[in-house]
Amino acid sequence: MVMGVLDSSFLVFPFGNDLMVVGLVVHHRQAMAWYILSAAFGSSLGVLLLASVSRKLGEQGLRRIAGESRYNKLKDLIGNRAGLAIALAGIAPPPFPFTTVIAAAGVLDYPIWRIAAINFVARGARFTILALLAMKFGKAVLSIARSSSFEWSMIVFIVFCVIASGLSVRHWLRNSSGQKQRTA
Repeated sequence: MVMGVLDSSFLVFPFGNDLMVVGLVVHHRQAMAWYILSAAFGSSLGVLLLASVSRKLGEQGLRRIAGESRYNKLKDLIGNRAGLAIALAGIAPPPFPFTTVIAAAGVLDYPIWRIAAINFVARGARFTILALLAMKFGKAVLSIARSSSFEWSMIVFIVFCVIASGLSVRHWLRNSSGQKQRTA
């Protein structure tokens, strides 16, 4: 569940939740439903955190983070089909701009409880598909994951994610403090 919160907030760890669900299901098939629900619930908690912070950041803050053209596209999409955009963001793998879609929905006053509920269902569907694939192909995937080249690739990837997460947090904090100074 903690991985889900981190994965769905403004931190950077693409596929973290996915890999955890796959690994757990391969080793403990009987607990598949628990892993799916836990990952979806954790993701929804992360989304609540992200949407709440985004709401405080405001439209100007989101414009600075997303860029003007992406912000305008998101505003049109969220304004017309917010639920669909959130559902697609929850199902689609990276590099789909999940964080930006959730942040835009939060900024544009889409009800936070709906963001969390739609995300829970979408992530539940995604993790169910992954769990079923893990049951079929998981042993082969784990044999690849045990290779030294894959392990070193993951070490480099994790270091990249930690650095990117630090920059992301710094960026969000800088923009939110800049927003507070302008309104004061």
